[in-house]
Amino acid sequence: MKTQGTHDRSDPSMQAAVTPTAFLDCDSRSVMDYAHDNAGSGSDRERAVRLYYAVRDDIPYDMTTFGLDPNQFKASNCLAADAAFCVPKAIALGAVARAAGIPARIGFADVRNHLVSPRMATLMDDELFYWHAYTALFIEGKWVKATPAFDIGLCDRYNVLPLEFDGREDSIFHPYDGAGRRHMEYLRYIGEFDDVPFDEFSKAMRTAYPRMLAELERQRAETREANRKSE
Repeated sequence: MKTQGTHDRSDPSMQAAVTPTAFLDCDSRSVMDYAHDNAGSGSDRERAVRLYYAVRDDIPYDMTTFGLDPNQFKASNCLAADAAFCVPKAIALGAVARAAGIPARIGFADVRNHLVSPRMATLMDDELFYWHAYTALFIEGKWVKATPAFDIGLCDRYNVLPLEFDGREDSIFHPYDGAGRRHMEYLRYIGEFDDVPFDEFSKAMRTAYPRMLAELERQRAETREANRKSE
């Protein structure tokens, strides 16, 4: 059951930030159940923090899941996925926050990953990740950024400092990793949206990453075929 947040629902600027959409399907049973099971009780801030850590660590980050199938950007599908990249995970956090009565939007920024993996580097022309996603949450009278992309298991494996979130300050990628190497550099904030601007996002991805999209889809097709033959 949806929990009433402490914001003013009569405020038009907030209404869209708690409304279900095709992607942020906060009215779906699985999303509402996830919010109920993980938000707990207490203030919006306390519940948002619990939801952040749940989404961050329940859904492993995997850039090889990158694609443009609209279905993978639906929050309920992301919660059920074996892994996801930053955009679906930000959408999932936004949807469960809305289900808990906490206004949420999806934000995007262009970032430079100075530690991009060699495998991904072969599919990219530079270190830029366009339209990296985070979740903007309205807590205690202000919008704060939360980035649930990298799960704790991934951080431990690659000596990346995990992103903590206290519901008061922005939680965005660290500029350095655990060994002091340059890591993430924010180049441009694109904006924050009440719904996923999917057409604009997908157009940008096809322009920036045609080789990556084609290669990852080829690999997934090979895996599907191998699984089919093994049945």
